[in-house]
Amino acid sequence: MQVCDLLANPETVLKDWTIRRNCSVSPRQFVGFYVSLALVSSAIAIMLLVKGVWLVLPFTGLELLVVGVAFIVYARHAVDYERIRLYPHRLVVEQVSADELTQFEFNPRWVRVETGATPREPVKLVSRGQTVAVGVHLAQYRRAQFADELRRWLACCG
Repeated sequence: MQVCDLLANPETVLKDWTIRRNCSVSPRQFVGFYVSLALVSSAIAIMLLVKGVWLVLPFTGLELLVVGVAFIVYARHAVDYERIRLYPHRLVVEQVSADELTQFEFNPRWVRVETGATPREPVKLVSRGQTVAVGVHLAQYRRAQFADELRRWLACCG
């Protein structure tokens, strides 16, 4: 199929990028780690309670509560992602952060792709006064490469 044929159908996806957060621990491993931490900490606290050192037990509970809250915050953002779809006549950006979906739609002919002054800054899509940061989950060394690829694909629509 040629590019001209793809551009004739406005609902054909020309390019689809899905950028996910790099999570090295699966949810099952995550829960297993927390349960093992809770079991070990509780066992130590109970042994000390039997020896008469009762003050360790409340601090163990506080420790497990704080670590549990930190794990919940981490888990809420573990599945964050960005999905950028290029159609012949529109560019759709979906960003999911902590189960909150934000969607932007641009005309691909009017979008300008800007890279940051430093590799730490995300790639920005600018169109008609609206700016959206994309590629925040990419490794820093891949952001410029992604911006170049996005520019090339946008040029196909112009």
